[in-house]
Amino acid sequence: MLPEFVSRSREQFPALRRQLNGQPIVYFDGPAGTQVPQSVGDAVSDYLLRHNANTHGAFATSRETDALMDDAHAAVADLLGANYSDLIAFGANMTSLTFALSRALARTWQPGDEVIVSRLDHDANFSPWVLAAQDAGALVKEIDINFDDCTLDIDDFRSKLSSKTKLVAVGCASNAVGSINPVAEITRLAHEVGALVFLDAVHYGPHALIDVTDWDCDFLACSAYKFFGPHVGILYGKRMLMETLRPYKLRPAPENLPGRWMTGTQNFEGIAGVVAAIEYLSQIAGGGGSRRDQLKAGFAKIVAYERSLSAHMLDGLAHNSDVKVYGITDSHRVGERLPTFSIRHKAMLPKQLAHYLGERGVFAWHGNYYALPLTEVLGLEPEGAVRLGMVHYNTPEEVDRVLALLREIG
Repeated sequence: MLPEFVSRSREQFPALRRQLNGQPIVYFDGPAGTQVPQSVGDAVSDYLLRHNANTHGAFATSRETDALMDDAHAAVADLLGANYSDLIAFGANMTSLTFALSRALARTWQPGDEVIVSRLDHDANFSPWVLAAQDAGALVKEIDINFDDCTLDIDDFRSKLSSKTKLVAVGCASNAVGSINPVAEITRLAHEVGALVFLDAVHYGPHALIDVTDWDCDFLACSAYKFFGPHVGILYGKRMLMETLRPYKLRPAPENLPGRWMTGTQNFEGIAGVVAAIEYLSQIAGGGGSRRDQLKAGFAKIVAYERSLSAHMLDGLAHNSDVKVYGITDSHRVGERLPTFSIRHKAMLPKQLAHYLGERGVFAWHGNYYALPLTEVLGLEPEGAVRLGMVHYNTPEEVDRVLALLREIG
């Protein structure tokens, strides 16, 4: 029997009522973008149809947009655990915001400086820093992975830190294999040598509570379309850095926070949807208290439930000798991973497997999912793998359906 909060949540997602060939669709494509609850679509539509305007005008719809933006900065600050809403910037997507920040940070680097990136990351937290380092003449070092379970080699990370390290860029969790990184420890070690830390929380965001204050990271980026919202990117940074770094921006753009990091006219209708997505997450547990307290309670339920999904999936895959699973495969270690699984089947190439599943109503991605640093080091290029990614609106019955389809392959 499904937990009550899962049943209640599933009722709010219109996409979950869609069918293919008489069967409900299984959305295991969440790592590339989750489905959205009705309230998010309503918020986007309401803004466009009733409040659409640019900011800072002397008329009603513009003032309403100003109020929306204030609400959005506050809502995202609550989601990320930031103490101040003006430390939140919006942009087109995480990639664009990261490129913009990398250009600004590279202005402070010089030949001989060092930047550390990870082979476990999405390329959006790899190439922007590599390219910025090249422009500045800085050296790039890569953290090795443990090949048996696709986790970061923390001892290797320690060995590569030095007084020359200016930035460490790592993900909170792998978007390919689900491994959760010890970001608080990574940040502490980096700060001990005077380095800044940039965290990519895009894949982590729908699964567990982000806490920039507890982690003490210097920057963090995520994307709302991964946590049940529209296509909007989000950047957090510590005040001193956000105020003193020089972003590339237009002359009329404001110098104060957060405007100096928000390039051009924003996607206001999308940002309205971001607020609605955070409100949805804050109502999952159904309790009281502040919005941050409600989010903590909601994510506690999500984490516990998704761990049960992960264990169910791993136990099922362990009985299929035709399937290779990349990453943590021990169901007793589900606390170290998210419910994201990259697999290969010995009878089909990844594209064929994704097509096979898709024709039977299971939507899953194939390829490298932009986790190119990892698929390269694992030797999975050019075909990549197939990613089965779950969130809290998925069910054990859907896992069983996928496992059965994998067993049926001759």
